[in-house]
Parts: sequence; structure tokens; C-alpha cells
Amino acid sequence: MLSRSKALLALSLGASLSACVAGPPPEIATPVPVLPETFLYQPDATSRAALGNLMPYGDPAFLTLAGYALDGAPNLAEALARVDAARAGAAGAGAARMPNISADRTVTGNRINPNQFGDGAAAGGFIDTEQVSFGNNVVASWDVDLFGRLRAQERAAIARIDAADASAKAVRIALISEIAASVVDWRTLSARESALQQDVYAALQLADLAKAREDAGIAPGFDRVRAEAAASASRSRLATLDSERVQIVGRLVTLTGQNAQTINTALYEEGPEANPGTPPAAVPSLLLTNRPDVLAAAAELAATDADLAATARQRFPRLTLSAALGLLSFDLGSMFDEDSIVGTLTAGLATPLFDFGRIEAEIDGAAANKRAAFAAYRGAVFQALGDAETAYGLIASTDREAQLALRERDELQRAAELANTRYRAGLADFLTVLEARRAADASGERAAAALGRAQRARIILWQALGGEDFERET
Repeated sequence: MLSRSKALLALSLGASLSACVAGPPPEIATPVPVLPETFLYQPDATSRAALGNLMPYGDPAFLTLAGYALDGAPNLAEALARVDAARAGAAGAGAARMPNISADRTVTGNRINPNQFGDGAAAGGFIDTEQVSFGNNVVASWDVDLFGRLRAQERAAIARIDAADASAKAVRIALISEIAASVVDWRTLSARESALQQDVYAALQLADLAKAREDAGIAPGFDRVRAEAAASASRSRLATLDSERVQIVGRLVTLTGQNAQTINTALYEEGPEANPGTPPAAVPSLLLTNRPDVLAAAAELAATDADLAATARQRFPRLTLSAALGLLSFDLGSMFDEDSIVGTLTAGLATPLFDFGRIEAEIDGAAANKRAAFAAYRGAVFQALGDAETAYGLIASTDREAQLALRERDELQRAAELANTRYRAGLADFLTVLEARRAADASGERAAAALGRAQRARIILWQALGGEDFERET
């Protein structure tokens, strides 16, 4: 019997040692992506413009609507709730490393067959066949976590707090960017509307002049009809702006969680004229520290690394200590007698022997999750790089477009004025005036739209570079 016990003891020790030398989790390379030293389309590197210059912080409508969004936007509230859930998960993971202490009270009734203690036990009458016991117990158990499995799980949970927090910041920045873009679109619509109204006014003046000449018998009625048709064309373009306006209001209702009347009230506050700010020069490496989506991906990568470590530690033995201290009596009157005190103390060591590949499969799955998280991290980095390159390129192209559109507007308006002056002096015919007016029509609208696109490109850059805190800017 002794030799058999020694053999069993040796087998259990061998199994424990085999689990301990199973090796660390597999190594997965996660190098930091190499980024270029500069952006291809960025402005002069000496530019020291602030990032906040890209946003319409001087527009009261933007400040009002952004405040509404930060107070009650549904998607932001959802993201913040996920942060709270991650914190609760980390608190639970930390608590799992501590002892678990509980208390209980029991009343137990038992009925036994006295014959189980011998044929004469029932006849002798010294065995009570029915018993009621009363117990009060305090029970404690503790997973000692010799090999750090629970510590790794706690690290993973803490990393997921960082990931959720960064994701919430990304939602916040995207929300502010969308509101800023919507306000810029609204102001652009107003500028386009003003330019088209000027076109209508100029065409009507031309029609009045043609009618006066018609009434004097020195010009045909066809000239007046063509001038009125030009005014109608501008009115038609004005009517199309209403559909764009209602789409902006609907989008802002979704973003802010406010009703359309509240949105309209904010948008009709007077705003500043379009004046695109100077874009700041930046280095691509800043994307790794400023972009919240990159920070979220990095935190998730750290969490999957800790998950892999925790999964690999399932191959090692687990030491569990447990204890119970209480009172046990068979009548309430003797509950607090000295003989009623009972207790147990247990130490258990458990190690896997033959799981037929279950733990290894879990380790392989955790390793695959880490590789996926690293790929997602690299994807976030290059997404950020691509967004910034695109935004800088858009600023360069839209600035050139706006500059040329403004020049075109000024030149065409000047040409229309000169043609009108020559017509009044009898030096040009009405067809020349009408063609000059047609060429000038919508040039102001095109210039306003080009300025709006230039402002929008700056909002895209602000978001691509990681944005800044709304309260600090305001």
C-alpha cells in the first residue's frame, strides 16, 4: 500500500512539473509601423498654426449645436456606457484575485434508517432516527494565482478600459466634426442663396431696361422675355437649395438628439463670413499619439496580449485555499456552546492531465486574436496616415479651386457691368449684354460653394490629426 501511495505521489508531481515546463505563450511580433517623415501635401513645415484654427469656433451655431450633442447625443452616450462597462469588468477582474468570503445560515432536517448501524441499533433505541441541525458558517476561499493567470486577466480588463475610453473619444471627435461640417454646409447654402438672389436681381433689372426700351419702340419684346427667362433660371436654382437645407437639419437632429425647431433656431443665428484658416504642419508620427482610433487599437492589442498570457497559464497548476468556521448544533439552545464550534481548512492543487487539446486550442485561438488585433492596429495607423494625406491634399486643391472661383466671379461680374454700361450708351446690342449676364450668373454661387469645400477640407484635417478637446477650444 505504501509503495502504491508513493507511485501516485510521484505521478502527480510529474504531472505538475510537466505542466509547469509546458512553456510560455507563443511569441507574436508586433513592430510599430514605420511612417514617412513628412506628409506629401502638407504646407510649409514652418507653419505654426493651431489645430483649432481649422474649426468654426467663431460660429455661434456650431458652439450651440456641439454643446447639445455633447449633452445628449445618443451615440456618444452609448460609447460612454461602454467605458463604464469596461471599468466594471476591470473591477471584477481585480476582485477575482482577492479571497471570496461568504456567510450562511442553515436549518437541516435528516431522517435515517438506524439499521445501517447494525441490526440491533433500531431495537436498542439509542439511535435517533430524526434530527434537525442548525448551522451558522463563515466560508472563505482564495485562488492563490501562483502563475499569474488572474493577474493577466486583470491586465486585459484594464487595457480594455483604455480601448473603450479611446473609442469614446473617437466618437466624440467624429460627432464634433460632423456638426462642424453641417454648419459649414448651412453657411455655404446661405452664401449660395445670396449670390443667386443677386443674379435674380440683376436679371430683373435687365428685364426692366429691356421693357423700357420695348415701350419706347427701340427694342423688340423678345429681349425682355430672354431677360425674364434668365431670372427664372436663377430662381429655379434657388428652389433646389431647400432640399439641401432640410437634409442638413435632419442630419443635425440625428447627431444632437434635438428636435428640428431647436436646430433651426440655432442655425439661423448670424455667423461669420467664410474664412478658411491656415492648416498646421504636422509629422505623421503624431498620429500614433493623437488619433483616438489608433490608441483604441493599441489598447486592444495590449488586451489580447494579456488574454494570450492568461490562456497559456491554464496549463499550470492552480492552488486553492479554502476555510470554513461556524456553529453546528442539534437544538437552538446549545447553538453557542463550545462543542458547537466546527471548522475546516483545505488546500487543493489541481493540474490538467489529459484534456485532449482543449487548452492548446484555446491558446491557438488567443494567439489568432492577437494577430488580428495587431493587423487592426496597423490598419488604424495607415487609415490615419491616409486620412491625413487626403485631407492635406484636399486643402491644397480646394484652396486653388476657391481662389480661381473668386477670380472668375469678379471678372465675370465686371464683364457683365461693362456690357450693361455699353448697352445703355448704345455701344453694344442686347444679345451681348444677355450673354455677359448669363456668364456671370451662378459664378457667385460657384465661388461660395468652393469656399465651403475649402472649409470642409479643414474639418477633415482636424479629425484626421486627432482633433482637440472641444471645451478647451471654446
